[in-house]
Parts: sequence; C-alpha cells; structure tokens
Amino acid sequence: MLINMKKDNFKIIFLLIFINFQTIVFSEIMLLTGCKNLNDGFIKNEYILDFEKSLMTRNYVYDGKTYKKHKTTDLSIKRENTLESFMYEDKNLILTDKIGYPKFYTQLVFEKNSPMINIKTVINGEEAISKISTCSSVKFFEKES
Repeated sequence: MLINMKKDNFKIIFLLIFINFQTIVFSEIMLLTGCKNLNDGFIKNEYILDFEKSLMTRNYVYDGKTYKKHKTTDLSIKRENTLESFMYEDKNLILTDKIGYPKFYTQLVFEKNSPMINIKTVINGEEAISKISTCSSVKFFEKES
C-alpha cells in the first residue's frame, strides 16, 4: 500500500513538472558579414550558419566588374543570389555538403569564431585546403524557439 502511494505521488509530481512548464530550446547562429573574396568583388557577401537546422545560407551581390566577368562564361549567373547548403560539424570544423563527383568535389570549411573561410578540394583522394575569403565580422546569436 505504501509503495503504491509513493509511485502515485511520483507520477503526479512528474506530470506536474512536464505539463506545466514549457520546454525552451536555444539554437546558435553564426553570422559572418563583410566577407572579402580573394578572386571576386562583392557589394554584399555574408554567410549564416544555423546549427539547429544544419544549414548554411550565403547571401551575395556581385559588384559590376565581377558580374560582367562571370556573365561572359555563364548566362545563368545572377547579380544577386542566395545559396543554401546543408552543413555538419567534424571535430572543430564546420563543413558544407560536398559538391561534385565522388572522385572530385569541393566544400566550404568554417571554424567557430574565425573570420576565415576556406575551400576544401579533393581530386582522386588528394586533398587541398585553401583560403577563399576573410570576413570583417563574426557574430553569434541564440535563437529561442
């Protein structure tokens, strides 16, 4: 009898705690702005890394010279664009999805709190990482949901 009362009390307390209180989830977002590319010019070039959604969003606007350069070789180029790519964390690195074929692919590489953006290129198992951009600002935000 005493054991049944303890079990019932435990169930009531358990239900009160989880029914009456909302669960708040915080997720982290890393925002890199003012990113200067080594090869191209931009009016706007920013990266948003949403760790909850595992999603990297890049918003950019080419400057006139860069837009003309790319437009001569690719008619589908837009002056202003947004690109999204899934991302994942591997040790202290943040990597985007691989773009390309299994024997040849590229992916962007970020580090938390670092303004540097690198590109990883793999050709037939040979890997190279090189710097493609440096951002003027790196900020972290917590998103409540």
